[in-house]
Amino acid sequence: MAGTDPLSRLLKIEHPIIQAPMVGVSTPELAAAVSNAGALGSIAIGTSTPDAARETIAATRALTPQPFNVNLFCHRPASADSEHDAAWLKHLQPFFAEFGATPPSGLSEIYRSFVDDRPMLEMLLEERPAVVSFHFGLPPTEWIDALRAAGIVTLGCATTLDEARQIEAAGLDAVVAQGTEAGGHRGVFDPDQGDLSLGTFALVRLLARHCQIPIVAAGGIMDGAGIAAAQSLGADGVQLGTAFILCPESAAPPAYRAMLKSSRSRHTGVTRGISGRPARGIVNRMHTEVDRPNAPRPPAYPIAYDAGKALAAAAAKQGNAEFAAHWAGQGAPLAREMPASDLVKALIREWQTGR
Repeated sequence: MAGTDPLSRLLKIEHPIIQAPMVGVSTPELAAAVSNAGALGSIAIGTSTPDAARETIAATRALTPQPFNVNLFCHRPASADSEHDAAWLKHLQPFFAEFGATPPSGLSEIYRSFVDDRPMLEMLLEERPAVVSFHFGLPPTEWIDALRAAGIVTLGCATTLDEARQIEAAGLDAVVAQGTEAGGHRGVFDPDQGDLSLGTFALVRLLARHCQIPIVAAGGIMDGAGIAAAQSLGADGVQLGTAFILCPESAAPPAYRAMLKSSRSRHTGVTRGISGRPARGIVNRMHTEVDRPNAPRPPAYPIAYDAGKALAAAAAKQGNAEFAAHWAGQGAPLAREMPASDLVKALIREWQTGR
């Protein structure tokens, strides 16, 4: 049974809570557990092929009859620049050498942007998931129209009022207001133009004043008090990512979980050094040494990620997790280790009772 608030009615869920789509963390099991508990679970297919994405959708449907969200990346496709790539690999060479490894001979665009992937669109139109969301920008307007005509609810992520206005003008059904507190990649449409780094509450308030579509607050929200605060400022619902990483249904590896449960979770920062796009995670040597002030600019996203993943893998073989992407928001120390369904229940209880 859908809730009575605007977002819950739109998404056909009981409670206006969304589990954020997180590549490498979200699983069909996590999404299904959240959806079965009355919120909206999410799977991330931004790095998938259409065939792999179809399998993930099928696996999630096998676990829940409830709606769930399918998330896609809409970044500008990367342009190859061999000289730029070579300079970045030279910068990384001493770090590879530390682990007895050599950098890759070259870098590649390890996955396609949805804006350049019509086969992915065709797969979505065939599968018709209940909800599709976009990160890093928007696909062509006619693709949005086609998804909506197929009965799919569409969400877009905005980090500024201007981006939210683009989302609304494109005809999307709701906007996810991503504050700078959020873990993972910043949803900035064009990072080359800079990042206003607006906090979640300031951004939500701006959008509440100027947008007519439902607003989902994202960034730093970890418990019921955060949900209530976001709602008081005009959010129709919330999206939580870091809060779900320690759930047993997530795919977070042991080193990631250990880092999140340690005192280091109190220190998060935004870096381009891992992937080529600004993203917030627990501070490690990728933040402090690879992405140091005098470092060369990393290649475009996701080409830089090809190098970042190779370096993380080389370090991991030596038992070193200091170069891995441990994405986490500023509320990371508040993460709780419990099944996803129990976490959803706890969030609802805290939000509704104030305890």
